[in-house]
Amino acid sequence: MHLIYYKKPTTMQANSEDRIQAEMVRWYTNTYCLVHHEPRCLIMSVPNGGTRDGREAMTMKSTGLLAGASDLIVIHGYGLLIWVETKTSTGRQSPAQKDFKARIKALGYTYVLARSLTDFQSYILTLPLNKQPRHIIGV
Repeated sequence: MHLIYYKKPTTMQANSEDRIQAEMVRWYTNTYCLVHHEPRCLIMSVPNGGTRDGREAMTMKSTGLLAGASDLIVIHGYGLLIWVETKTSTGRQSPAQKDFKARIKALGYTYVLARSLTDFQSYILTLPLNKQPRHIIGV
């Protein structure tokens, strides 16, 4: 078995995916996710990167880790689910990420490739903020 090690930078570089993603999470959280926001939206990350030993990698895969899954999931208002992949201006999607994007779109969901905070904001600010629940399943 071959392990691929990823050396995580000690600081987030100006144009790194981590830095761009952190900026997007901070802006979205402050704009839509605080206690006083109605509806109170959600943004969360998918822990697909980093260094793992073989045992941890097997555990994560068996509990649902999916290669190529987007970096962020956004629930914007009621009923709008957005999958967000973060890339730098020169970053390219892997074959697994392209496959994930195709699957998400085929299922009728929104997939966004954001290369900057401005890209992300430009998309989010065009969306209506649905204030009425569509369906509530399970209580």
